[in-house]
Amino acid sequence: MDQPIYFNKIDKNLSNDQSISIEYIRSLFEKPFNDLIFQSHQVHRENFNPNQVQLSTLLSIKTGGCSEDCAYCPQSARYDTDVENEKILALEEVIHAAKEAKSSGATRFCMGAAWRSPKQKDLDLVKDMITEVKKLGMESCATLGMLDGDQAKQLKDVGLDYYNHNLDTSPEFYGDIISTRTYEDRLDTLKNVRDQGINVCCGGIVGMGESLTERAGLLAQLSNLTPQPESVPINLLTQVEGTPLFGQTELDHFDFVRTIAVARIIMPKSYVRLSAGREKMNESTQALAFFAGANSIFYGDELLTTDNPASEKDQELLKKLGIKTN
Repeated sequence: MDQPIYFNKIDKNLSNDQSISIEYIRSLFEKPFNDLIFQSHQVHRENFNPNQVQLSTLLSIKTGGCSEDCAYCPQSARYDTDVENEKILALEEVIHAAKEAKSSGATRFCMGAAWRSPKQKDLDLVKDMITEVKKLGMESCATLGMLDGDQAKQLKDVGLDYYNHNLDTSPEFYGDIISTRTYEDRLDTLKNVRDQGINVCCGGIVGMGESLTERAGLLAQLSNLTPQPESVPINLLTQVEGTPLFGQTELDHFDFVRTIAVARIIMPKSYVRLSAGREKMNESTQALAFFAGANSIFYGDELLTTDNPASEKDQELLKKLGIKTN
C-alpha cells in the first residue's frame, strides 16, 4: 500500500522573496494529478475561503482595429475576422453596462480597449468612466494597452483600482505569438502601474501551442513579479477563424486544471481567475478548477468579443457547488 504524501511548508507556501524556478514549476506539473490537486487545495484553504469566488465583468469599450499582431486576437486589424472596428463607447453606455453588471452580482467592472497605447483624448474619456464606476461602489479595472508613467498616474488620480496587462506567455515563446510589442514593453507597463500603487491584474493564455516548459516559464514570470499580481487571469485559448492560431490543437482540460493548481501553489495570495475559454468547459471541469484554487471568474455573456457562459448558467453552477460570491 502506498504511503500518504506529505508536503513541507516551503513546498506549500513559497514566500514572495524567493525566486521560483521553471524547474520547480515543471516538477509541480509532473506530479500525479491527485497529489497536485490535493496540494493546491491545501494552499487555497490556507489563504482563502474555498467556497467563495469574486465576480468581475469585462466590457469592450473600444473594439477592433488594433495595430498589434497578437496571433490569438480577432481585434487585430491585420486579420480577416468578423470583428468590426468600432469607435469608443459613449460614457452613458458604459455607465448603463456597469449598473447592469452590479445588479447581476459583479463587484469589479473591467473596461478593455483595443489600443496599442491610449491617446490623451481617449484616456480622458476613460478617466470619466472610471469615476462613474467608482460612484456605483464597484471596483474599477482597465486594460488599455501600454502605459507610460504619466498615464498610469492619471489613472491612479481618478481612483483606478486594477490595471490588467497580461504577459500572455513565456519570454521564450513570446516571439511566436507577437512581434509588434516586446516582452520588456509589457514589463515596463507593469512597473509604471505598480509604481503608482495601482493593483496589478496580470496573467496569460495557455493552449497556444506552447511546450510544458514554456507554460512553466509563463508562470515563473508571473510568480516572480514583486509583489506578485493581486489577480492572475488564466485564459484558455479561444480560437477565432481568421487568426493565425485558428486550428491549433486544443489543450486538454486536465492540463488546464493543472495550470490553475500550479498557479495557486506558487501564487498563494493572488486571486486566480478563470477567464477566456470557460464556454467550452463543462460544469465538472469548472468545479475541478475551483477546487484546484480558482476563486474568480469573468461574469457576463461576452468577454470583449468572444462568448462567455450566461450569467444565469454561472449562478446555477455556483448554487450547485454551494459557492458564494463576494
